[in-house]
Amino acid sequence: MSYRYGEYRDGPDPLAPPYDVRSALDQMGDSVLSGSNPAHALRDLLRQGLPGARDRRGLDDLLREVRRRRRELRERGRLDGTLERARALLDRALEQERAALFPDPSDEARLLEAELDGLPEDTASAIRELTDYRWRSQEARRTFEELRDLLRREVLDSQFRGMRQALADPDPEVMERVRRMMSDLNDMLDRDSRGEHTQADFDDFMSKYGDMFPETPRNLEELVDILARRAAATQRLLASLTPDQREELADLMSQTLEQAGLDQEMRRLGEALHNRRPDLAWNTPERLTGEDPMGMGDAVTALDELADLTQLEAALRQDYPGARLDDIDEAAIRRALGRSAVDDLEALRQVERELEQQGYLRRQRGKLELTPKAVRRLGETALRRVFASLDAGHHGDHDQTDAGSAGELTGSSRPWRFGDEQPIDVVRTVVNAVRRGGGGAGAVTLSVDDFEVAETERRTAAAVCLLVDLSYSMALRGTWAAAKQTALALQALVGSKFPQDSVQIIGFSNYARVLAPDELAGLEWDMVQGTNLHHALLIAGRHLDRHPDFEPVVLVVTDGEPTAHLRRNGSAAFEWPPTSETLELTLAEVDKMTRRRATLNVFMLADDERLRDFVNEVARRNGGRVFSSSADRLGEYVVSDFLRTRRAR
Repeated sequence: MSYRYGEYRDGPDPLAPPYDVRSALDQMGDSVLSGSNPAHALRDLLRQGLPGARDRRGLDDLLREVRRRRRELRERGRLDGTLERARALLDRALEQERAALFPDPSDEARLLEAELDGLPEDTASAIRELTDYRWRSQEARRTFEELRDLLRREVLDSQFRGMRQALADPDPEVMERVRRMMSDLNDMLDRDSRGEHTQADFDDFMSKYGDMFPETPRNLEELVDILARRAAATQRLLASLTPDQREELADLMSQTLEQAGLDQEMRRLGEALHNRRPDLAWNTPERLTGEDPMGMGDAVTALDELADLTQLEAALRQDYPGARLDDIDEAAIRRALGRSAVDDLEALRQVERELEQQGYLRRQRGKLELTPKAVRRLGETALRRVFASLDAGHHGDHDQTDAGSAGELTGSSRPWRFGDEQPIDVVRTVVNAVRRGGGGAGAVTLSVDDFEVAETERRTAAAVCLLVDLSYSMALRGTWAAAKQTALALQALVGSKFPQDSVQIIGFSNYARVLAPDELAGLEWDMVQGTNLHHALLIAGRHLDRHPDFEPVVLVVTDGEPTAHLRRNGSAAFEWPPTSETLELTLAEVDKMTRRRATLNVFMLADDERLRDFVNEVARRNGGRVFSSSADRLGEYVVSDFLRTRRAR
């Protein structure tokens, strides 16, 4: 026996490793750290495609394919091809008939010529007048029959895709089978409207007439969807023609169906389809710009695909509130772009699902948020960025996987208590288990009471306050993203290297508020006027007062002087240029910080004379330092200053 191996072609590779959702989160993190909110970051990820995923297209790639396909369809041809061809066949039949009548000198020949000369101008009326005409020319008779066969095929093909081939041979038995099919279809729809339809009824219908439906629907709903979309496309074809063309083609269709004995059943079917799918664009005109005339069936197919692509384009844009990938119709993707596009869409959906299922994203009241788990990872990413820019030779804050997070060991140990972060004393823990009698048969069984921890020197704890300006000017100057990244980095630094510290991040614009750690990633600047540093310092002072034994650390990030303060009634007062009352109240809070022995360091993000005067006064009163930092080095400055302060203590 011999075997041949090749590329797997029936969908995604079943042996491919699962996609690492963390890389998707990191890519989202880049957008968040650049100032985006989680919803926009996820949208950007899905638009760009999956990082590291081979040949996996994003929504933008699929959108480009859809738009390219729409252009191709629009440029394919003209919608009046059936009218043009019908007119050409009619003219040819009339010329052939006149050629046969011209040599005949009889009065009957002249009467027939007069009858031909008196035919109406429009094609439909002329064909109706010629229905009972006695043709002298056999060639003309065959051409006229060819015209009627053409109309029958095109009209039915416009309603039932693929009917053109079935009607290629004008066999009366074939037309009788079409009539039976339409009657059975309408009866099945009537039974379904009464709640009497079963899947067995549909299967029996398809066993009889399945060859007339190349789409091979699996149930009645799929069949209704196929027929309704095609019927709606036929109505859009009529709406897209000029009024004269519309009237002429509608008359031809009515005449053809009447002669075929299908007019009643077709009218009945059209009403049922419209009632079931009123959401379709039944009378919306569409403009095709091609030069080649298209048959009616081909034109309806093109308009049906264009409607699909229009809806697909709107879903792929994902630019409406609450947009999700589940809104994109997989069947429409398959029809328009093929199986590979379905696989690409499923890969994107899997990432969106995994981010939620693995606890990185959550939806609260329709709003997408990052969970604390995701915020911690983004904070670590922000911290790595900051450390990457620091001078490695001057700081001891490098990753070290074999070190503990407590102080220096004292050499003694004590029983473990819940919440202890000191390292486990393995030797004493095992000895306690053996003494208790937990050893036997070469194994030691540990109990909670056996554990002991190694005592470490007491480490000074700090109460850290980071005050971040959220005012509109931060967005205008392009410094908001750096401020958000700095807050995340400081939160991660304190949580990982100084867990005994108590950190509070305060955002301030016209008012100030405490920001929860999991709120930082989705935080956006406030489109309001006012820089209320007075209120922010009040909140920070309360945090320091709640931790009287902690070393106070206060860091302020701002790009403007105070322009607002808090009134006694709790409302904010804004004025620009700032009033003396605003400056006096703010500096009074600075003085309180000084009495608490809290050093207040200010990081300026704008080179403004009034701001410089204010922060210099703060430094004079408090003894803190002033940093004039560019936005791209803000995180480096804040983290370095915090580490310097912690080492000094």
